[in-house]
Amino acid sequence: MKGLQMLWADAKKARRIKANMWNHNVKFHQLSYREMEHLRQFRRDITKCFFLGIVSIPPFANYLVFLLMYLFPRQLLVKHFWTPKQQTDFLDIYHALRKQSHPEILCYLEKIIPLISDVGLQWHMTELCTKIQRGTHPAIHDILALRECFSNHPLGMNQLPAFQMKALSRAMLLTPYLPSLLLRHRLKAHTTVIHQLDKALAKLGIAQLTAQEVKSACYLRGLNSTHIAEERCRTWLGEWLQISCSLKEAELSLLLHNVVLLSTNYIGTRR
Repeated sequence: MKGLQMLWADAKKARRIKANMWNHNVKFHQLSYREMEHLRQFRRDITKCFFLGIVSIPPFANYLVFLLMYLFPRQLLVKHFWTPKQQTDFLDIYHALRKQSHPEILCYLEKIIPLISDVGLQWHMTELCTKIQRGTHPAIHDILALRECFSNHPLGMNQLPAFQMKALSRAMLLTPYLPSLLLRHRLKAHTTVIHQLDKALAKLGIAQLTAQEVKSACYLRGLNSTHIAEERCRTWLGEWLQISCSLKEAELSLLLHNVVLLSTNYIGTRR
């Protein structure tokens, strides 16, 4: 019952935000950080609820729905209906699933090094891949030095091959089972939303976030924050924002790969 009340409260808040956007001609990227994040999360939650609603339409199917929710709470229920222990366990499971794609993503970055025309950028990419393979957390300048590689060939958003987009989709907890055209579109849209959120968060300031908001923001961006101290999470989120707010729209492929580059070897993540 409490879960339904929380979901209903979220729905009413989302409706108020949308009404304000409509009445004042406000675009998504012009909202405050918390308003943007609320709409983003509510859209994901309501998608799960919509699926359950469709399944329960046939007569007596609601009994089957209750059984499925009991057997598969992680896949079918939104976080409002999870117990505190389930929240921790399920977030660990989701992170383990997305972490499986990290070696594949890093392997592709190594393979394309000969395709980079600039010798200096080849060296920077080699150094970055070597650092990560050795378990070293890369510095901000290590990542930003490669922004040119991710704005056009071979790592620009429009140049990524299908298998790399599938791996990146898994790293972002998005379905990889779509045609290449839809995969590219969805990755672009998802990364753009995160970039917009980052700009709004930088304007608000990380210090204004609660502990739960900080951990949720880190988890969305690839860090398994469930077992990391709050201050460590704030530090990591600050590093992410420095990178994100330095990037232009054409360089968002770097932000997408940063989900792996910045999170893989961060303190406390090697579980």
